[in-house]
Amino acid sequence: MARRHDRLRELGWLATGAAIGGPAPLLLALVALALPASLAGGFGLAVFAGVVWMCRRLAGVQRRRAAAVLGCPVPSPYRQPPSGSWARLRTVLGDPGTWRDLAWLACQFIVGLGSLVLCVGLWLGAAQCVTAPVLRVLLPEPTGFDPAVLEWTGRSGPLTWILVPVGIGLAALAYLLPRHLVRGQARLAAILLGPTTAARLSARVDGLTATRTAAVDASASELRRIERDLHDGAQARLVALAMNLGVAEDVIDTDPAGAKALLVEARAGAGVALTELRDLVRGIHPPVLADRGLAAAVEALALNSAFRVGLDLRLHRRLAAPVEAAAYFAIAEAVTNAIRHSGGRQVNVTLVDTEKTLHITVYDGRGGADPSRGTGLLGIQRRLSAFDGTLRISSPSGGPTTLDMRLPCAS
Repeated sequence: MARRHDRLRELGWLATGAAIGGPAPLLLALVALALPASLAGGFGLAVFAGVVWMCRRLAGVQRRRAAAVLGCPVPSPYRQPPSGSWARLRTVLGDPGTWRDLAWLACQFIVGLGSLVLCVGLWLGAAQCVTAPVLRVLLPEPTGFDPAVLEWTGRSGPLTWILVPVGIGLAALAYLLPRHLVRGQARLAAILLGPTTAARLSARVDGLTATRTAAVDASASELRRIERDLHDGAQARLVALAMNLGVAEDVIDTDPAGAKALLVEARAGAGVALTELRDLVRGIHPPVLADRGLAAAVEALALNSAFRVGLDLRLHRRLAAPVEAAAYFAIAEAVTNAIRHSGGRQVNVTLVDTEKTLHITVYDGRGGADPSRGTGLLGIQRRLSAFDGTLRISSPSGGPTTLDMRLPCAS
């Protein structure tokens, strides 16, 4: 029953494909008439704009259908139109996606209609061949033919029975062919309706430029943070330590008790400064991350957290140091956000190494997280994008908040 349902769905898919390509002759004829007419007035431009709008709607439907068949999205290739009617029109006319839509529509008319006619014809031919012996019995004998011909094609003729295996073969072909025709139409849509190689390269260059800019900004921001922490923290304590030691040196002969108190205070200040320096170094690159790897560093992060952190770590190898650092700080930022903003009592971290991708999931909280507000989620996204990583956020109003991070980590 499931296979029969799949075959019916495939025939329905082919019928829909033929229907999508059906308006092609009319739309292409309108384009041929509208382009010369557009030089004389606005009516031709209006007709051309309507045709482009219809073509893009049909192409959008076919992209979604192709994505469902191929299992991967077919991106839209259109340029972003600027404001203003004339500027928008020039962009549409100069956009290769506009003319590729028209080329696809012409191909879809031929391929879609041909695929449907072929499949229906195969089923009809198979039915006619298989039922040929029955039809010969029910129908009267033809007259006026050569007896030798009637000997082959009559009720007891061998040709009638030879058609039965031919019909079975046609039925088998009609059963198996639609799925390949469906995938062929989907691939045609992916080739003609998706972005070209040049467009993909241009988008890739733009993405890398934006990623590089974000990485440079993040590095400069991190350096400013380190400088601020050193200036306001350890440096100020070391200056106070030097002053206490100087005063103690001046009064050690006249006021030994006061000098001793100053030395005790200086020793305490040195300890606090040392702790702040260790925390600062740990914030730059934790020693446990360099020595024992990402899994151990995440375990140490969970142990030192004021929040209960549930761990599911499935990582059994060392990754490249930059990848480990990016993953660690993304997890640390996500856990920090959960501690600050979630209403739960536990945050859960899952870390799975799939050989090609490091899959990180951090979930808990009351929901309602907004990436556009605050810098925590934006910082995670910026950190991952430097390695072609991705961040997906699911945060419904009632919770929980789930951060799904993917980080390429192939050897």
